[in-house]
Amino acid sequence: MGKFQVITLTDAAAERVRDIMANSGKDALGLKVGIKKGGCAGMEYTLDYVSEADPADDMVETKGVRVYVDPSAVLFLLGTEMDYEETKLRNGFVFNNPNQTSACGCGESVEITPASPEALAH
Repeated sequence: MGKFQVITLTDAAAERVRDIMANSGKDALGLKVGIKKGGCAGMEYTLDYVSEADPADDMVETKGVRVYVDPSAVLFLLGTEMDYEETKLRNGFVFNNPNQTSACGCGESVEITPASPEALAH
């Protein structure tokens, strides 16, 4: 059995990650996705450049891009689809997360219940 993939990327998300990497002006290997405490709903998604791979991170290489997942966020992000959308009011990454139980009105803060460790076996 192969290793599970914590998150997946839509074509739009992969294209946006490619654009960000091409215009970063940094020696970046990819983007790192994480979770931090904050916001009115309790948690926020984080994105940062990865210039040096951390062996503890989960690395997802798909559609020509690399996304790294912070190890402390794996159970919160398990099964998540990372998308990118442009609307009249907002441009940005969207996380379609089955572990998300609620979000605030601004859409920047979420409440997430971690997946059970048994889910890693499937």
